Amino acid sequence: MTPLAGCLLLAALLFTIGLAGALMRRNAIMVLIGIELMLNAANLNFIAFWRYGPHPEALTGVLFAIFSIGVAAAEAAVGLALIISLYRHLKSANIDEVTSMHG
Repeated sequence: MTPLAGCLLLAALLFTIGLAGALMRRNAIMVLIGIELMLNAANLNFIAFWRYGPHPEALTGVLFAIFSIGVAAAEAAVGLALIISLYRHLKSANIDEVTSMHG
């Protein structure tokens, strides 16, 4: 197995675990963790294709990964703020109990 194939296999496994966590869990925090795992799988793909691609001196994969990490940090901050707000109103982080979005 080539190193690129190993990285892609690991990223696919990480993405699958994140997707399963986001779709099967009812706790909002676990759903957010699943989404973060999927974003990290995408970052791993960016780095793997950059490292084992034809032009590793271009640094495009690293720039995409840094941009993606920034987007993931913003997504986590907004997601955690929403979860805290939901918990304050509903006293639960279960997403099945969220039936309306008006304040």
